[in-house]
Amino acid sequence: MTELFIASIFGDNIALAFFLGMCTFLAVSRRVSTALGLGVCMVIVLMLTVPLNQLVYEYIVQPDALTRFGMPPMDLSFLTLVSAIGIIAAAVQILEMLLYRYAPALFDAMGVFLPLLTVNCAILGASLFMVERQYDFTTSLVYAGGSGIGWALAIVLLAAIRQRLEFSRIPEHLQGLGMAFILTGLLSMGFAALAETT
Repeated sequence: MTELFIASIFGDNIALAFFLGMCTFLAVSRRVSTALGLGVCMVIVLMLTVPLNQLVYEYIVQPDALTRFGMPPMDLSFLTLVSAIGIIAAAVQILEMLLYRYAPALFDAMGVFLPLLTVNCAILGASLFMVERQYDFTTSLVYAGGSGIGWALAIVLLAAIRQRLEFSRIPEHLQGLGMAFILTGLLSMGFAALAETT
């Protein structure tokens, strides 16, 4: 389990190894404070949705899963993508409502980022990787935590570097997204090197 946790942070980093969630990764990585807020939201949403998707897949969608409830054998695996998207949207919506009701200060701090996570392909990718790799509930929970922490770490590092380079003399054609792409590539190589040593 520890190896999976560390691998999902560094070697199999959702942002830097698979380049999932790049739209929000690049757009929100200008300030460390906003990147940290989005990273925390990402960890929470991944920890909710990946295990929930695992349960739905195992007990409903997986071929012949419904036979344990006395239903005839059927293959509902074609619903994997649709059910994953539905669970992600529902979990984010419920989390948003709970934060609004019980933690208004936290909702104000994170409220902007929660709708972004509904359509973040990194969250969907983590759920689909979990299905493809046939993780059980505990393994999917460890994988979700590591993936969320890895994505959060990557975006905070990118934001810190971009914030530091704000007043640097960067060639005109590389300013903005050009430099962000170069930094993302360098971070990707750094995370891959860390994965090799661990």
